[in-house]
Amino acid sequence: MNNEFTKWFFMCVRYKYADFSGRARRKEYWMYTLVYCILLCIVTFIATFLQDMEELIANSLLFIFSLALLIPSIAVAVRRLHDVGRSAWWLLITFVPILGTLYFLYLLVKDSQPDTNMWGANPKTIT
Repeated sequence: MNNEFTKWFFMCVRYKYADFSGRARRKEYWMYTLVYCILLCIVTFIATFLQDMEELIANSLLFIFSLALLIPSIAVAVRRLHDVGRSAWWLLITFVPILGTLYFLYLLVKDSQPDTNMWGANPKTIT
């Protein structure tokens, strides 16, 4: 994988594993999500291959992968919501079928608030 993709992913996993404060720009969120999806496809492929041998091992592999990345996934989503000026409670909008998920997706692709908000300075302007 390209260094640019993995840089953002490992930043979320290593340094900001459970950091729910601050802001995350679009690039940080979407690069993390892209690498997460690629890794999920690889783990799913391995689990499918292993399922022929032992179903328990295959299901455990998927469970451990998902559990290990659950907290950083939520944390980067919360920081992304902070970047557009929303609180973490807006994650709950995904429980509203269809429209809630679409609005949440809109918030994720929306541009950052240009100035400092209550969660910190705009990450695009920080060098």
